[in-house]
Amino acid sequence: QVQLVESGGGLVQAGGSLRLSCAASGNTCNINTMCWYRQAPGKQRELVATMTGGDNTNYADSVQGRFTISRDNAKNTVYLQMNSLKPEDTAVYYCKIVQAPFIYWGRGTQVTVSS
Repeated sequence: QVQLVESGGGLVQAGGSLRLSCAASGNTCNINTMCWYRQAPGKQRELVATMTGGDNTNYADSVQGRFTISRDNAKNTVYLQMNSLKPEDTAVYYCKIVQAPFIYWGRGTQVTVSS
């Protein structure tokens, strides 16, 4: 079992920055992929950023060049640095990890960007 706890969300003005953290605890061996998703009110959850075990990264077109996913293996933590935030980035952000064959989700952290 793996437990995930997100932090770092909050209220920020457009153009500002936030860094989200997702700390994993429990059986954290052999974690393959770490991702960030988000879900805005009335919308489906969407994939924002992915980092594989080989540290390859992928981003949604809407955040490319503004968001950066990274990980600290020693701390079992994945980060999402969010710069140049826009009101449309407002959502609950969730981290997800894949520890094949299992998938674990955090409970989410709210990010609100005011115009």
